Order: sequence, then structure tokens, then C-alpha cells
Amino acid sequence: MNRKKLQKLTDTLTKNCKHFNTYEVNCLVNLFYTLVGDVAERPGVVVGLDRNAFRNILHMTFGMTDDMIMDRVFRGFDKDNDGCINVAEWINGLSVFLRGSLEEKMKYCFEVFDLNGDGFISKEEMFHMLKNSLLKQPSEEDPDEGIKDLVEITLKKMDYDHDGKLSFTDYEEAVREEILLLEAFGPCLPDPKTICVAQRTPVV
Repeated sequence: MNRKKLQKLTDTLTKNCKHFNTYEVNCLVNLFYTLVGDVAERPGVVVGLDRNAFRNILHMTFGMTDDMIMDRVFRGFDKDNDGCINVAEWINGLSVFLRGSLEEKMKYCFEVFDLNGDGFISKEEMFHMLKNSLLKQPSEEDPDEGIKDLVEITLKKMDYDHDGKLSFTDYEEAVREEILLLEAFGPCLPDPKTICVAQRTPVV
């Protein structure tokens, strides 16, 4: 991409981006095109990061290991659901992922945890996510029982309207009361220590 085109793209993306300045957007745009490779932008050809390339970034740069969560983070970035993260989705997604306000992060985390996208986090969804994030103890006869108990404890703590599932309102109220519940069902935001390293280390 030539310098003029790059500048125009950077200016456009900076206008729509809350948390990055022009210099940062420019760096992230350059990084994006380094990651996708030298692909000529042609009509009908989507230039972007596919699921595998994005998961590799989440794993190598931010230390994420849970396949289900990484898949949901990908969907959170891929707003047009075309199976590819374009440059605008990359900038806007990272803006919330790295520097979002509490409101933005709550909305983002809830969307990650709402596995089927129906607007609620069900008992089944909690079970799947907690099962993935807990270490199995060899001595446990039925580890699923412990996870079911954990789901019930979580519901008691977070289900304010007692309907057996979490709406965004339930989730928001619980997080505002106890910030540690933001990632109650698995790590889907970068560790602050990782962000410091990521800002100094180029992704390759």
C-alpha cells in the first residue's frame, strides 16, 4: 500500500477510534498489513486475518490457550461475520480489547461468554466455559459434579432476577459490584502485564 493510501486509511480509522491516537493507529495498520502479507486489494477479495492467524496472535502475544474463548474473541472482532478480520475490525477490536472503558469491556466479555448469541449466558454455556478453564484433579471421581456446583454458586452470585440464566443486566450489576467477575467464565481480555510486553514486542 502506498504512503498516500496508508495516510488516508489511518486518518479515517483514527476518526472512528476512541482509544488510539493517529500514531498508534498508523503502527497498528502497518502491523496488520505485515501480518496478512503483501496481498493486493482487489474487488471481491477480502484482505484480512483468518481465524487461525488471529488465534495465533491471541496465543503468542496475549497468552490465551482456551480454544472456545479464542474462537469467541475472533467472532467479537469479526463484526461482519465474513470469517476474516479486516483492518477496521482489527483497529476497533484492539481499541476495546486493550483500552476499552469498563462499559465497553463488559459488553465485549458478555458477547464472548454468550456462546450461542441469544442475549443470555445459560447454565449450559457456563458449564462448558468453566469446564474448559478448570484443571482436572486426578483424584476427582466425577469432575462434572464440581463444575455443576460452581455453576450454581455463580448463578446465586450473579443471577439477580432469578430466572436461571444471566442477562446482560444481571452480568453488568454483578461486575459493577465485584470487578473480578468481569472474566468469570474464562480469560478473554489481555493480562495487564502482557499488554506492557506486547507494546514493546512486535508480533510476527
